[in-house]
Parts: sequence; structure tokens; C-alpha cells
Amino acid sequence: HFLVQSGMNKIELNYTFQSIPGFRKCNNFNFREFKFAQTMIFAVNQINKSPEMLPGVTLGYKIYDNCGTMDILRAALALVSGLQEDPGDVGCPDTEAVRVILGHSGSSPTIAFSQIVGRFHIPVISHFATCACLSNRREHPTFFRTIPSDYYQSKALAKLVRHFGWTWIGAVAVDNEYGSDGIAAFIQAAEDYGVCVEYSEAFSSSDPPHVVQRITETIKQSTSKVIVAFMSHREIKILTSELHKQNITGLQWIGSDAWITDPSLADGEGHSVLLGSLGFTVPKAKIPGLEEHLRQLHPSQFPNSQFVKDFWEEAFDCSLNDTVNSERRPCSGIESLQTVESQFTDVSELRFTNNVYKSVFAVAHALDLIIKCGGDEAPWSSRSCFDPKHIQPWQILQSLHRVNFTTVNGQRVYFDRNGDSPARYELVNLQITTRGIMEGETVGIYDASFPDDQQFIMNNISVVWANGLSEAPVSECSKKCLPGTYKLLQKGKPICCHDCIPCPAGEITNLTESLQCFKCPPEFWSNNQRDSCVPKPVEFLSYSEILGMVLAMCSLLGIFLTTIAMLIFFTHKETPIVRANNSELSFLLLVSLTLCFLCSLTFIGRPTEWSCMLRHTAFGMTFVLCIACVLGKTMVVLIAFRATRPGSNVMKWFGAAQQRLSVLAFTLIQVLICLLWLSTSPPFPFMNFVLFEDRIVLQCDLGSAIGFYAVLGYIGFLAVLCFVLAFLARKLPDNFNEAKFITFSMLIFTSVWITFIPAYVSSPGKLSDAVEIFAILASAYGVLFCIFLPKCWIILFRPEQNTKKHIMGKT
Repeated sequence: HFLVQSGMNKIELNYTFQSIPGFRKCNNFNFREFKFAQTMIFAVNQINKSPEMLPGVTLGYKIYDNCGTMDILRAALALVSGLQEDPGDVGCPDTEAVRVILGHSGSSPTIAFSQIVGRFHIPVISHFATCACLSNRREHPTFFRTIPSDYYQSKALAKLVRHFGWTWIGAVAVDNEYGSDGIAAFIQAAEDYGVCVEYSEAFSSSDPPHVVQRITETIKQSTSKVIVAFMSHREIKILTSELHKQNITGLQWIGSDAWITDPSLADGEGHSVLLGSLGFTVPKAKIPGLEEHLRQLHPSQFPNSQFVKDFWEEAFDCSLNDTVNSERRPCSGIESLQTVESQFTDVSELRFTNNVYKSVFAVAHALDLIIKCGGDEAPWSSRSCFDPKHIQPWQILQSLHRVNFTTVNGQRVYFDRNGDSPARYELVNLQITTRGIMEGETVGIYDASFPDDQQFIMNNISVVWANGLSEAPVSECSKKCLPGTYKLLQKGKPICCHDCIPCPAGEITNLTESLQCFKCPPEFWSNNQRDSCVPKPVEFLSYSEILGMVLAMCSLLGIFLTTIAMLIFFTHKETPIVRANNSELSFLLLVSLTLCFLCSLTFIGRPTEWSCMLRHTAFGMTFVLCIACVLGKTMVVLIAFRATRPGSNVMKWFGAAQQRLSVLAFTLIQVLICLLWLSTSPPFPFMNFVLFEDRIVLQCDLGSAIGFYAVLGYIGFLAVLCFVLAFLARKLPDNFNEAKFITFSMLIFTSVWITFIPAYVSSPGKLSDAVEIFAILASAYGVLFCIFLPKCWIILFRPEQNTKKHIMGKT
């Protein structure tokens, strides 16, 4: 029963046994941990031999082995209390408690005893415990480490995944604080880069087989091809062995530093599954003199050390104790490590071993600062220097925060306020070397001290990928959305699972994996691929299109027919039918019809400032001239009939001069309306972006709608007036009563322009111009055919009717 008390805090530990327990014997010997211990001894010996460091002080040590169990708590309490009953104690003969604890290699055991020894202000320096939780100064106030925290490793792994474009991954971890905290930090960092985790599983080496089988089935059913594994070498070998049995291959493994460079991986049954794995680990280093120290090891140097005895028997497969029950041959005594090539003597890649070396020297530098008074920055600088025999753990704790030195291999060692070391990793790729074994080849580096965009750098060394691929595998839930499409998340699935939807018309995106499309500027429109904006086509009624050509041909045909009629009338101007129908007004009417056909051409072609003003004003004035002529002819018919009555002198009031004056007066009114329109708010060309989304309509704006409707209204007023007068004169007794034909022409004219208004308003774009041209041509052709076609027919084909007697109705 142990009771540990510090201040107002109390921890009570209870162990109940039927008898006093003995020390457990380890089943397997861990060469790596033994190498760590020998490195610590080598560093201690170097420091003790150095004349510059710790003068007059000799460092001692105690080594405990917990066989991978939580008996580390028992060792920690023994170190704190100063007891020496455990076998393997080497070094200081006194019974004082230790001042600093180096280790453990695992995060979970370190978490367990760090909280206990922290209450006694004893520094704990680990070379391999990477759990980010150990940076919590409230829970672990005395913890330091010479290996970077998993917080940085998680960020580095997330950047690695992003670098190769993997957005859909799986995650497995060891079921302890190291695994859960590491994988949680990785998932958080990966999500910041848009990476999704399909599944996250955890297990430990002590779990029953069905747990590993369940995880294996999850991996088999998944669609992700990349797996991030936060676990130790024990768990990864168990998992890959099961995957190998079920022939599950082709997976790209991303490993944590706890297993990615572990030499024992090659001993596992499924080590081929891990070929091509990538992972970050601490940089390689060289420790001068370490190899000689390791090769000179002999049991005679540590006759009472069970550790050395177990190592020697494992290394040479012999027994140091010649017992009857021994299954091994007795050692000959001439065994030597000088010619042995093994994991223990290999110093080609001193990664975590170098962390042990740095830990010892960090303690030595902290003690050196204390013994040499620590400089002006020391918290005890106002006092006298301390006696080396009475240095307290809290003094070493404070001194460790000020340690800053460079090792013999050029690595800088210091601790931040959380006890963490600088984060620098090498990216290793598991490859088959020329020696035929699987080893880690450095293919990149990660340095957290660099700017964010320069922290991860790949070397020019080819990467070996899983399943022998020549390039990085693809692992994504959904294919990348190419330019022209945007991502639409799938309901109930992670953000990496999406559909690629084409951008709507008028919107584009030239980015990959775009979340939205962007509208093109008003004068642009999206191309067919929806990845760029192109200028909208400008649309107007042009001569190059069929509609424009047809309307232009109809206009020219009208001019041609009007010219023919004018020539016929001119050549037969002395005939009764021409003279009887007021030849002067007829010629003026034909000229106005020619101008009407011509003004329709101003509506075709690219609108300009002058064409916009000309088309409506010319149309208004020519049509008023035309209708004024028709109105004059109608009035002549009516007045002529009145003049035939006895005693009538009407004709003297409406002679040729009055007819010309009436036509001029009617036309001048329209001219004044047009001038007023042009002077206040004239028509102008503009680009209509609203009418159609995919094209620009270039048209003429009316400027003032009132001016346009005033022009149309005046034309309509004259047309209705002319129609009424002609209708009244339609039954006058005359063989060739022109009022009948004028009635038909004005009926066509008014019908056309009454239907024109709704058709014009409802016609979009250039079709409104086409409707206006059609109305002009239709009304002009109506006047031409109704008034002049019958006369031309009689002149050309019925000359017998072109007599004064026939016209007067006397035949």
C-alpha cells in the first residue's frame, strides 16, 4: 500500500496480493529498447569524461524494464522514493531519489507515471512519447521530450495527403491515448484541407482476433485507397498480417513515426502489404563513437545485469548459465559483437536513438547551468552557486527551460514552454533496397519552423507506390469537378462526396472543385464548356440574313413597281384616265410611295445615331405625304361631284393651288411633330442586355415614346379621315369612281397599322423592326395596288376604256 501526498493533493494506490509478488520475466527481448539504454550509458560516459561539462560531478543512472506492461508505475515510485530493491540497478550507491527520469518510449506509460512524478517536480524527458496530450502543462508540468509532438506530425501528415490529392481516406489507430489523440488531431487538420475520413477504427494488440477481423472487413468494403495508421509496430504487424491472409492489397499506407522505420516490420508475415508506405519520422543522425561502444559490449562489463545477459543470449543463441534445462548451447566465451551485423550494431539510421542521446545531454546542460550559477537569467542568480550534492529536481526543471545547445551532429536542442522540441521530420518511403530488405528511403522533409507554404518539400527521389504503381494512386469519394462544373454535396454524405453539376447558361467557373459558378458580365456569355465568358453576339436586322434580304427585296420590288407605274402614267399623261384622276397628285403620290419603300431600308442594317433618327422621322413624313395626296384626291372627287350641280362654284375654292397647299399643310404638321421629337428626346441606338440572356440586341430606342405615338397618331388620323371621305364618295355616279379604290386602300392601310401596334409591342429584338418594315411595305403596296393597278391595267390592256365618253359614263 503506497500513499503519495503533495500539498493538498493525494493519490492512493492499492495492490492486493495473496503473497509478495516477484518480478515478471519478459517473453521477448526488445533490441531497440536495449540499444536506447546503451546509448544513454554511452552519453553518460562521454559527459563524465568531458573536462568542460560538469567538472567534479559524475552522473549515475538506474535502468528499469517494464516488459511492455503498466508496471512502469512501480518503477516510477521506486525512482521517486529512492528504493533500490529492483534488480539491474547500476551506478550510484546511495539511496537518494533520482533527479531526472528519461523515458518511457511509449505515450501511454509515460502519461501514467508523468502525472505522478510531476507532483514531486521531477523532470521527465522522453525520446519517443509523441502524444500531443503530454504538452498539457497543467496535467504534465514536468514533462519534456526530444521528439516532436504528434500535433506537428498530424499537420505534416495532413499536408502530405493534400499534396498527393487524396481526399478520401481511412484511418486506423491503436486504442490508447497516443492513437486516439494522434488520429483526432490528424482528422482535424485533414478536414481543414478538405480531406474526408471514410472510417476511423481503433484496436490494441491485446484485443481478441474478431476485433482485427472486423476492422479488416471494414477496410475490404471501403472505397478509399489510402489508410493513415497511428499505431506502434506491434499493432501494424497484426493488422497487415490479417490483410495478407485475406489477400487485401493495393492500399497506400501512411504511417506515424512509431512504426514507419521500425526494423522489425520485415519480420512480420504481411510486410509486403506495407511496401510503398509513406510516413514522417525524425531525421537521421550520426553519433561519433557510438558504434565502437556498442560493439565493445560484453557481459563481463555488467556481470549483475539481467538486461545484458538476456541480450547476449538472444544475439548469439547461447546460454550464459550452463544448466541442464537450458534449450540453448552454452556460450563459448569468445563471442564478440565486433563482426556481428545486427539491428543492435547498425548505426546507419540513428533516428530515435539520437533522441536518447539528446535527452542525456539536455540534462547535462541543465545541470551545468545550475553548477555554474546559470548566468544572470537564472531564478537563483542572486544567491550563491549550489552544491552539486544538494541539487533539487525543481532546479533542474527550471534549468531545462533554458537549455539551448547544438549536438555534435549539428542538431539544435531546446524546449518551448510546453516542453516540446522543434518539429522537423523526414518523409520516408518503404522500399526494397539493393540488400533485398525493406527500408525507409528519405524522399522529402517537413520543417514546422518554415513558412506554411514552404514547410513540406519533396526531394528528387522516386517514390515507390503501393501495388507497384508508377504514379500516386487516386483516392477520392467523387471525381474532381472540372472547370465548367460546380460541386453539389450528396445528402447525408461527407463533403468529399459530391455530384458535378454543369454551370447554368450565362455562368462559368474556370476553377477545379469550384463550389459555385459566377455570372458573366452583362456584355459576355458563357461558352459551351461553361469555363470562360465570351462576348455576346450582337443581334440586329442585317442584310446578310434571310429575313433582312427578303424585306430588302420586297422594298426594292415596291420601288421598281412604283417606278413602272410612274413611267406608265408619264407616257400616257395626256390620256383621259390620267388627266381625270388629277395627274399632279398622282405623280406626287407615286413619289411619296417611292420614298415609303425607300425609308423601309433604313430599318435594316446596324443601327447608328443617324439611322435611328432618320428611320422613324422619314417614315412619318413620307407616309403623311402619301396619305395627304390620297386625301387630296378624295377631296377632289367629292368637290368635283359637287361642282357638276347647277350654280356650284366649289371648284374655284379647291383648285390646283389649294390642293398643293393642303398637301403641304398636312405634311408640315408632321414635320413640326418630328422636329419637336428630335429636339427634345430623339431616337438613339442602344444595346439591349435584358431582352435575351445569350445575346445583345442592338436596336433604336424611341427616345420619347410620346413623339413616336404622336407621329403614328397623326398618320392614323389622316388615314381615318381619308377613309371616311372615300367611303362617302364610293357610290358617286361615275364609270371610274376613284373613291372606291381609295376606300379599299385606306381600309388596308388602317387594318395594317391597327394590327401593327400589338405586334410591334410583343415582338422582341430585331423582329420589332421587321414588323415595322412589314407594316410600311404592306400599307404602301396596298395604296399602290388599289389606286394605280386598275388604272395601269386599263392604260395597257383596255385602251378602249381610256376615253372621255367611257369615263363620263356615256358609253
